[in-house]
Amino acid sequence: MAGVRMGSERTRLIVLRGNSASGKSSVAAGLRERFGRGLALVGQDNLRRTVLRERDRPGAANIGLIELTARYALDAGYHVVVEGILYADRYGAMLARLRADHRGPTCGYYLDVPFAETLARHATKPIADEVGEERLRDWYRAHDLLPGGVETVIGAGSGPAETVDRIFEETGLARLPALDR
Repeated sequence: MAGVRMGSERTRLIVLRGNSASGKSSVAAGLRERFGRGLALVGQDNLRRTVLRERDRPGAANIGLIELTARYALDAGYHVVVEGILYADRYGAMLARLRADHRGPTCGYYLDVPFAETLARHATKPIADEVGEERLRDWYRAHDLLPGGVETVIGAGSGPAETVDRIFEETGLARLPALDR
């Protein structure tokens, strides 16, 4: 799979990473809503927790499934948003393969939210009663950036709408038509 080119010069691959409650899922949903048909969301939580029901561990099956799903969607002509916590040490090699093999533009974003803000945002989520501060602290990794400066860091001061606007423009999605599928 690695080294096999995918997508086209026109397809966009957007990697959206950050800690729990940083706004990744909201931004990904906002991008899809704004773009319309033709933008695939490849969510780590959906594939790991819902499809496979596995824990987030090094070498886990969801890593390959995320890669396969993104590759398939790009080859089918979709723009792709891969979103999740996607710890650099566990997912970095897979994300680097996707970046290297994608024929079109690839843009990476890291939503950087301090732990205190993460905790406040988490309190508004449906899983707040199931996942407490201690577990959230265990998950949290400050500035878990991918090597090589391949990500644009967006701070907590950028709201969801502003972040969607920025990514929509910077990735070129704003200048591309939705696909009628």
